[in-house]
Parts: sequence; structure tokens; C-alpha cells
Amino acid sequence: MKRVLTWIAILLAGDVAFAAAKVTKEKMTLGGMERTYFQTLPRDLRADEALPLVLAFHGSGRDGKSVVEKWTKLAEQERLIVVGLDAVDPQQWQIPHDGPNAVWELAEALQKKLPIDSSRMYLFGHSAGAVFALKLGLLESEYFAAVAVHAGSFRTGGELATIPLAKRKVPVLIISGDRDQFFPAPSVLATVETLQKAGFPAESHIMAGHDHWYYALATSINERAWKFLTAARLSAAPKFEIYQFP
Repeated sequence: MKRVLTWIAILLAGDVAFAAAKVTKEKMTLGGMERTYFQTLPRDLRADEALPLVLAFHGSGRDGKSVVEKWTKLAEQERLIVVGLDAVDPQQWQIPHDGPNAVWELAEALQKKLPIDSSRMYLFGHSAGAVFALKLGLLESEYFAAVAVHAGSFRTGGELATIPLAKRKVPVLIISGDRDQFFPAPSVLATVETLQKAGFPAESHIMAGHDHWYYALATSINERAWKFLTAARLSAAPKFEIYQFP
């Protein structure tokens, strides 16, 4: 009996190790620059299926892996592809250096390599990555189906100015803590209210006792984000909007 239990323990340990190694580091040239991104895929990926894509944007000072590795379990359970691009400057996401064009190039290339449902491409982000995802979702509202972010809001006139640029009323969810020291709840609620007044199906979820730290509660945050995202899909073929930036 002891021998059998020992083998079971070994097999279970092997499964855990295999599951934890699902994040891969990749390289791709975007906008003439070699960029790094991380991805996680269901283990039994099939060429005859079409899976949702979540593009996840990291917080300041981190990389794509820091967010993607928090999605591995959900990606396996819900059968979705999660990709996290590294910002050109790890401290901040910048337009146009990081997107929209570079993100579009990445999404288009991924669709050629992986079985992705183009009507179900979504944006997620934390902190600085959340603000970038919000901007990107509005600028490319006919390309991405929905946006869900953690710990982000619009705090400047320039950020708010992206709202009327949206061609489609893209669904938006902002998850935040009532103790967030960088994006206080009133700022989150004001952003959502502004979006709602402009006709967007925008929602907020304020977590009691939660601060800015995404990583400890990432599982529940991601589950809530995914529940919101998966309800949305594009009704027409994705359309990328081209902008002229100074």
C-alpha cells in the first residue's frame, strides 16, 4: 500500500510540475523592433478549434510573464490563449511606441500561428497596463471585443479624450480595491460613470479591503474579469483603426 501511495505522489508531483511550466517566452519583430512576449495555451490545443485570445498588459517595472503566469489555470480550464507583451520601457506603456500598431501586428501574427477566434479577442491589464488596455480598447473598439482591467482608471483630460474616439461601445469592466493608493475607488467610479454616460456598457467592481496588489488575489480577479469578457464578442469581422500620431 505504501508503494502504491508513493507512486501516486510521484505522478501527482509530475502533473503539477508540467502544469506550472506552461508559460513560454517568445520573440517577434513588431514595428521593426524585436519584442518579447509570454504566452500560455491549453495543453491539448487542437488545430480544428477556435479559442479566445486575451492580451494581458503588465504593471510598471514588470514583464508579460508576471501577468500571464497568473492566468495559466484559467487558460487550461476555460480553453483560452493568454499573451503578455513586454512594454518597450518596462516602467510605462506608451502610445504609439507600444501600440496600437504593435499590438495589432502581434494579434494578427498570433492568428496565423494559433487557432484563435477573431470575434473573441480581449484586453486585460494591471495598473499601468490597465490604463493602456483601456485606451487601446477605445481606440480599437471594432477590433477587440471587450476590456477588463484591474487597478486602473482615467485621471487626465488626455486619457478621457480617447472615449469619444471609439467607433463601437466596447464593454468595459474595471476591478479595483477600496484601499488602492494609486487608483482610488472614486477615480475608478468616475471613469466608469463617464463611460456609462457616453453609452458604453461599463461596470466597476470595488473589492473591500483590497489595495493595489494584484498578484495575491489574481485568481479571483482573473475569474471575474474572464466572466465579464467571455460574454462579449464582435458581431462583425474585426476592423483595425489606423491613427496618425505626432
